[in-house]
Amino acid sequence: MSLFDLTGKVAIVTGSTKGIGRATAEALVAQGARVAISSRNQDACDAVAAEINDRFGEGRAMAIAAGLSDKAALQRLVDGTRNAFGRIDILVCNAASNPYYGPMDGISDEQFRKILDNNILANHWLVQMVAPDMRARRDGSIIIVSSIAGLRGTPVIGAYGISKAADMQLTRNLAVELGPDNVRVNCIAPGLVKTDFARALWEDPKRIEATNSTVPLRRIGEPDDIAGAVVFLASRAGAFMTGQAIVIDGGVTI
Repeated sequence: MSLFDLTGKVAIVTGSTKGIGRATAEALVAQGARVAISSRNQDACDAVAAEINDRFGEGRAMAIAAGLSDKAALQRLVDGTRNAFGRIDILVCNAASNPYYGPMDGISDEQFRKILDNNILANHWLVQMVAPDMRARRDGSIIIVSSIAGLRGTPVIGAYGISKAADMQLTRNLAVELGPDNVRVNCIAPGLVKTDFARALWEDPKRIEATNSTVPLRRIGEPDDIAGAVVFLASRAGAFMTGQAIVIDGGVTI
């Protein structure tokens, strides 16, 4: 039996209509899991779920839209997944917001609160919603997607970095609390990845060449580079890992 086999497992992946979230959802399904696709837009969720079902078989994915700031919508996501698939074994908190780019002295209170609410509080809510059943079954894996912005200072995405550092501490606290019931909680800290978040960079040949020259592996990441780590953490291969933040950045932070 493969250490990475997820047959019979059920996952929720937030922000899974594109980028890292979509690659993660597809990777989980490829290993046998069923997945709830979620983002703010129901049409986008429906389209991705349909494509996954066409590729892997009917009933492998379902779609439930939910905005991070809407606690009731997140509860509907959890309840809907549980009603359709019977259980939730894996929670991947991937979705996040960054409405401000610039120095901290220019960010508005509203923008700062949105970052903290969407990137920290929403993850806390989702864990509160799924953890009781995981604890009762004595099995579960929770994965929070953070960022290397949470490991170092930055002059332009400071509030985002603060929220991502908090996600790492949220992970550690939850791992301590949920560990006795065999629920694992881990964090992934990606570096720059080829997603819409960084499109302005990687679509500019000169800028991406300059960026790549500073990365030991001489490239930015692809969504699949992150998805593989999620599969590891969600599967039996990661059964003895909890409370950790795995940096996947091509070597940038070294």
